[in-house]
This record gives sequence, C-alpha cells and structure tokens, in this order.
Amino acid sequence: MHDRLVLLLLSINTFLALLTSLWVLLKLDAGRSAGYIVQYRASLGISALRTGDATDLIAFIGFAIMVLVLHVFLSIKAYSIRREVSIVILSLGIFLLLLAFIVSNALLMLR
Repeated sequence: MHDRLVLLLLSINTFLALLTSLWVLLKLDAGRSAGYIVQYRASLGISALRTGDATDLIAFIGFAIMVLVLHVFLSIKAYSIRREVSIVILSLGIFLLLLAFIVSNALLMLR
C-alpha cells in the first residue's frame, strides 16, 4: 500500500532540490571575474558583504542534495516505527530546501 501524503512530500522535496540546483546553475556567470557576494554579516556594518567565487555558491547545490538524501533516508527508517515522524522529517526537509532556495536567490541577486 502506498502512502499518498508521504509520496507527495517526497515529490515536493525532490522538486525543491532540483529547483534550487538548477536555479543556482542557471544564475552563475562563468565569465564573472569580480566574484559573487556570498555572505552578509549585519554585525560588520559597512563591510557587511563578503565576496567569493562560484564554488561558494555551488555549495548550495551540495546542500540541497544532501538535505534531500538525508531526509529521505531518515524518513524511510522512521516510517516503520511511526508514520507521523516520517511526515515531520519530510516536512522539515521542505522547510530547509525552501530556505536554501531563498538564501541562494538573495545572494545571487546581489550584484
């Protein structure tokens, strides 16, 4: 028997991970020599923006894939114990992937 809610949450997690990965890849500019803004530290005042290269932003792709794989694995392990725990794990994965997309988009829009 298939649990439709769990399958829906898995689909949303996969979609958000792919969306974040593709969004970062499409927004990166290979010929950019000035670098990207990769950090914002509000406590530093005028020098709050830190620059870096494209590999710092590619870390968002690794993070999205890691969140997807880890939450799916934990959900599979927890489903046999309690279905509700599995749903909470997948919901938290959606939250993390949404945050990763929002933060990566905000950093990529700062030029």
